[in-house]
Amino acid sequence: MAKWGEGDPRWIVEERADATNVNNWHWTERDVSGWSSERLRQLLLEVRVGGPEGVCQLTDVSKLDGEASINNRKGKLIFFYEWQLKASWLGTSSSGVKYRGTVEVFNLSEENDMDDLDISVSLCKDQPNTPLLDLMKKSGVQEVRRVLGDYVRQLKSEFSQGMILPTADGPKLPQPQTKKNQIQTSKTQFVQVFTRSAAAVDGRRGGRFQLLDGNVSGEFTQLVPDHRIEMRWRFRTWPSEHYATVSLELEDGGDETELRMECRGVPAGEEDSTREGWTRFYFQAIKQTFGY
Repeated sequence: MAKWGEGDPRWIVEERADATNVNNWHWTERDVSGWSSERLRQLLLEVRVGGPEGVCQLTDVSKLDGEASINNRKGKLIFFYEWQLKASWLGTSSSGVKYRGTVEVFNLSEENDMDDLDISVSLCKDQPNTPLLDLMKKSGVQEVRRVLGDYVRQLKSEFSQGMILPTADGPKLPQPQTKKNQIQTSKTQFVQVFTRSAAAVDGRRGGRFQLLDGNVSGEFTQLVPDHRIEMRWRFRTWPSEHYATVSLELEDGGDETELRMECRGVPAGEEDSTREGWTRFYFQAIKQTFGY
């Protein structure tokens, strides 16, 4: 997992003792590493695939390195999990010959979509080549992705029950589009969560913002809730009073929201570092923290 502050030095936010609980935005955490380890083992040992070549199944999980936790910050659940896995598989060909191999998963974490998992399938060194290897690389890998997806869904549903306590009016769970707009504008606390530093955000037209310990600042020029955000935006090291124009458009796609960004007026020579900074400190940070 990348360490905060790596990359362009102008984005670096110095570690601060007071940044761990800015404005008393308290954090409660439940360690679910033990439950996750046992559930992952159970799910992986259910993997079994077959075809004209024969049948393969996972028989033993030899490596489960990692951790997982559920965090509650003012009624918002944040999930962290990161695992490296290795399992053995046994294949029986249609003629009854047995073969052994391994499956490794290198990057099961909240930073990676299930389709992006790096999954390696191989035969043990003393085993001759067999069509069962292709069966495992195709059907076996798909089945491993499926059960790992089941683990993530269970982590975020069944096991997280009780982490959010109802209020007198019942639990309040904002819609995804509303939360995205809040993250970028009106909720200073949310900005402090995903940037992991002090921030000041006046979420209204003409409102000013300052984040990443003052390395980024600007002004909102247009706010259309759940649809559009426009701002004047600058690095602290840019020429005095030089601002880029940034627009963010949100389009509701039913079960997902598409975000389109346009940035104009970046000083010559600053394009790559600006693109890297937005990717790392906005989009990747929001995805890592809130799951978007």
